[in-house]
Amino acid sequence: MTTFELLAVARGEQPADTLFHDARLVNVLSGEIHPANVAVAGGVVVGWGDYDAREVVDLDGAYLAPGLLDAHVHIESSLLGVGEFARAVAARGTTGAFVDPHEVANVCGVAGVEWVLAAAREVPVDLYVNVPSCVPASPYDDPGAVLDAAAVAELLGREGVVGLAEMMNYPATIAGDPEVLAKLAAAGERPRDGHAPGISGRDIMAYSLAGPESDHECTSADEALA
Repeated sequence: MTTFELLAVARGEQPADTLFHDARLVNVLSGEIHPANVAVAGGVVVGWGDYDAREVVDLDGAYLAPGLLDAHVHIESSLLGVGEFARAVAARGTTGAFVDPHEVANVCGVAGVEWVLAAAREVPVDLYVNVPSCVPASPYDDPGAVLDAAAVAELLGREGVVGLAEMMNYPATIAGDPEVLAKLAAAGERPRDGHAPGISGRDIMAYSLAGPESDHECTSADEALA
């Protein structure tokens, strides 16, 4: 449905596709639970309250909550295949995840990332794949494969890829290593995840300037705010 059509439903001028009646709506921002009827049209929640709908689903006071989008996960670390992982988390309220296939790429290279992309199209949750940026993670590793800047750039063009996974080689990023900068540049305007534990001051300024836009390795409040 177009935005114009959805607005007509939200205003109550057209019926919703489905109304989830008598729900206890979980407000994940405030922690409150609201009694509510939730209207959906074209797969989009258009409002809550009194709406006409083609189909009414009586929830009889069941809880209704938005699905969790996992912002960063290495599926291989769960020791499950993509399909089993997806089925396990879907049953617990996760509806999507941003996937970094770092480990499988270190073992299988491009073929490993291709396997994850193919498997992601067959599961009951939305898996958004980022291309591993550090294969190997360091020059001291003994990996099964190497993803250079050319391979990263090629994978970034694949269907299902949304960005560049965590740039773990923060010393080379700060130093302006051409290979690292080429990987970051290949992502263009798409997200570029960071990985820079323990750095601050001018180092974090340089790291951010190179392109990474986030960091999930902070170990203190001061580091997170730096």
